[in-house]
Amino acid sequence: MSVKFQVKFCPTCGSDKIKRVVRDVTRTYKGQTYTVPKVGFYDCPICGEKVYDHEAMLKIKAYSPAYRKTEELVKA
Repeated sequence: MSVKFQVKFCPTCGSDKIKRVVRDVTRTYKGQTYTVPKVGFYDCPICGEKVYDHEAMLKIKAYSPAYRKTEELVKA
């Protein structure tokens, strides 16, 4: 049985306005900017909190230059 990740209240401000969105996420690591396309996450319009599920975090990690050396060392 698969349990779907749902957020009904913002963990930071308690608002019930938090909604699931799918957007490109742009981040910077050590001066290098990268964009992760079409990431699904929960976004609170009241306080700006963002909540990412495991799948979203794996996708972000796959695009992040922060993990490239780690992945290369593991493969060696």
